[in-house]
Amino acid sequence: MENRIHLYVSRKNVFTWLMAACLVYSAVARIVVFGFTKHAGTVGFWGQLVLPVAATVLYLLMVLLDGTECFYRTSIPVCMMALYCGICVVNSVTGKLYVWLFWIALIFLSLVYAEIVSGSRQQWVWFLPFLIASTLATVLYNNKQILISRNWDGFVRIHADILALTGCLLLTFAVRVHPAGQYHRRWGDRSDGRKIRTLAAMDQVSPYIMVTRNSSTNSFEEAFEISNVDRYIRQKRREGLTNFGIMHVFLAGYCRTLAKYPGLNRFISGQKVYSRGDDIQFCLTIKKEMRTNAPETIIKVHLSPKDTVYDVYNKVNAEIEKAKNAPLDSNFDNTAHTLMLVPGVFLKFLVWFLKTLDYFGLLPKFLLEVSPFHGSIFFTSMGSLGIPPIYHHLYDFGNLPVFGSFGCKRKAIEVLEDGTITERKYIDFKFTLDERIVDGYYYATFFKHFRRVISRPEVLDNPPEEINKDID
Repeated sequence: MENRIHLYVSRKNVFTWLMAACLVYSAVARIVVFGFTKHAGTVGFWGQLVLPVAATVLYLLMVLLDGTECFYRTSIPVCMMALYCGICVVNSVTGKLYVWLFWIALIFLSLVYAEIVSGSRQQWVWFLPFLIASTLATVLYNNKQILISRNWDGFVRIHADILALTGCLLLTFAVRVHPAGQYHRRWGDRSDGRKIRTLAAMDQVSPYIMVTRNSSTNSFEEAFEISNVDRYIRQKRREGLTNFGIMHVFLAGYCRTLAKYPGLNRFISGQKVYSRGDDIQFCLTIKKEMRTNAPETIIKVHLSPKDTVYDVYNKVNAEIEKAKNAPLDSNFDNTAHTLMLVPGVFLKFLVWFLKTLDYFGLLPKFLLEVSPFHGSIFFTSMGSLGIPPIYHHLYDFGNLPVFGSFGCKRKAIEVLEDGTITERKYIDFKFTLDERIVDGYYYATFFKHFRRVISRPEVLDNPPEEINKDID
């Protein structure tokens, strides 16, 4: 991983709330003062009221709501405020050279602020208070005549700017550096994944060529010999895991294989490749009752590469029981019912809007959580229905890269190398895979290791000895 630091601010720090007080008062004062001041039409309204108020409120919300994880995003309202300052200089200063120099200084300060809060310049952190203080000093210097002459009207006009900068200066005393060793989001990352930046050029270009997920899929079929798995399942049931089954073994094996080959926990979104890291999101369709007319619902389980088979069993069964025993519909069902209340033509626009938000990584977390189209893998058991596995399509909405389906147990008569005949048990598995997340060699290596894990399921009783991290 790149040597970066992560800056954050805590809502428990008194300087954070002093900043909030200054910015709230600044925004309110600017609105009040503008209401009693004559300005030049539309340009004055948008440039000297809407822009600075929006920047102030956005900065405040970003700090209070997401300052612990995404403080780097405050560079957006800082750039907006720099644009506002540039407009003010253009409207109040006649010297072209001074205006150009001022604009160059604003651009430079905005870029430096963005570099500091992004964490890519560790040695520049000490410069952050000086940066804000120098900007505040410049505003005071440019308006020194108003302050010296005690021009009350002029002071009322500029005091919103002074308050906003004072609040930002106070906030710099609340900025802290996260301890090293943990990855934190930065520009380009999504709330559900980290952007992979070191892929080969072709791997980064291919999502722009193969745009949709269903036009970029490969199908893969495998048969797993399950004699050891059957014995393993019987052993676990004797231990008290009464509902333990083949699904738990396959899913635990998949998590264990991801611990060694984390590339299959990637996904494509917005034509970029992302990694979910240690968050393995498993989606599953269940019926509340085994009847043809019984309602279906979808659950999502958050697993980890370090999970043992016991962890997988407890997490999956807890979600299944929660969905089956809930007197009301699941969160997924409630979301679907809400969408059904929207008339068809508006629902089409709403889905397009959600797709657009998802493309830019702006879909709210609660929608990502209930969506079955966003996850690491969708497993479905055709064996429980008494039919062979199917190749299930992927979804162009969302970012689900793998769909796995397995069927009934079957017996096969085989001739061994020494000429003897034996009977073995198999389960057929079919996968639909997004070929853009990894290459064919990686897929082949992954499933070979997956087969080895399934053939020795007892290794799933203990956590993995090593967990590999995906590339940066």
